[in-house]
Amino acid sequence: MSLTRRQVALGALAAVPLRGGRRDRTLYIAGDSTAAQKYSTEAPETGWGMALPFFLRRGVRVANHAVNGRSSKSFVDEGRLDVILSAIRPGDLLLVQFAHNDEKVADPTRYTEPWTTYQDYLRLYLEGARSRGARPVLATPVERRRFDADGNSLPTHGDYPAAMRALAQQERVALLDIEALSLALWQRLGVEETKVYFNWTDTEQDNTHFNPPGAIAVARLVVRELLRTRVLAPRDVVRLRDDIPPSWITWPEATDASDLR
Repeated sequence: MSLTRRQVALGALAAVPLRGGRRDRTLYIAGDSTAAQKYSTEAPETGWGMALPFFLRRGVRVANHAVNGRSSKSFVDEGRLDVILSAIRPGDLLLVQFAHNDEKVADPTRYTEPWTTYQDYLRLYLEGARSRGARPVLATPVERRRFDADGNSLPTHGDYPAAMRALAQQERVALLDIEALSLALWQRLGVEETKVYFNWTDTEQDNTHFNPPGAIAVARLVVRELLRTRVLAPRDVVRLRDDIPPSWITWPEATDASDLR
């Protein structure tokens, strides 16, 4: 598989040594469009992975390999997990969050069944990271914006979060329960306020992807869970209780067409 310029750059970043000969840890993200890097043509849509570095000290770098439209299956089948595993090093982290596209029953290139193939594909990420001395971390999928007539925030991911929780317990791997936490957050914010967090614009009403405030809020949930599960230590984290200005989010120009796929 030929690498894009972005993938080559991310792999090079992971190999940069730290002061005094010790290498920084890199947190790799394998996921879908809810986490992915967005570019200038996609603004104001924002993946939560874009906001994650705001909460991490310099010793923990982020290599965001999440890509729009991918499932746990298609990410592997396209060789994207192999790209990560070619760069990941002992002590690094691999954060895995999928389900949005695994749910697409009509698309055999992406669909997985929660209690069988979904778990089977997730095991490939766990085994790949562990075989290279890195630590895998599972994150249940962030919730969409959906409310019933009484203003109750509704779960949308079926059995996928439960299947991931069960797998994490079986494999004794850290689990970030972003599905439960984001569902509770949308409930607290309510029907109207959540529009500020999702990609609602004059021309689009998107209840899946985020605007900058939503990406920042979800990234904060992720980091809190990384602390709770002791994947990260307090010394690794900054600004967790601070207001992060949405203006900190920037959308670079795409370096090649594959960045927008």
